[in-house]
Amino acid sequence: MTQSMRFFLSIFLATASLASASLLNNAGAATAEDLNADSRQALQTLYKATPFAETISHNAKAVLVFPKIIKAGLVFGGSYGEGVLMKGSKVEGYYNSVTGSWGLQAGAQSYGYAVFLMTDKAVSYVRESKGWELGVGPTVVVVDEGVAKNLSSSTLKDDAYAFIFDQQGLMAGVSIEGTKISLIKR
Repeated sequence: MTQSMRFFLSIFLATASLASASLLNNAGAATAEDLNADSRQALQTLYKATPFAETISHNAKAVLVFPKIIKAGLVFGGSYGEGVLMKGSKVEGYYNSVTGSWGLQAGAQSYGYAVFLMTDKAVSYVRESKGWELGVGPTVVVVDEGVAKNLSSSTLKDDAYAFIFDQQGLMAGVSIEGTKISLIKR
């Protein structure tokens, strides 16, 4: 590795480290009221950016909203955030979202995500499980622009649809695979 490559790598790693520390300090909401307000605002942000999410919301039995997930990593990484389970406009519970990962990664980012629970079975599973690991249990479809073009309110057949939004930071890509969602007290 050349001297200049080492220099740029060290600058990148230092920047990622500072960004990680800054983002991780903001991972959780201060109060239940803050989390409720942040979650409602996050849904409005999602609906403005992706109108089809609002269309799905009319058919959903409930929505898990995580307004701010913080992800940081340098080979080993993780993400954390808190959110709410909403049925209509009423908050029915508080949850956290935790992911661990390892591999080629360096940096930090924040993002939000919402999971629209389309069946009573999916809502019951979230409420009754000791932690829902996405990819196990109800079927979750992550909706991106390509998937959204092929969906309509009459073709919704899966248990849950997830939308990732408001990405900011220094890492490329977001995945919610392997994420565990657990009930918390607020």
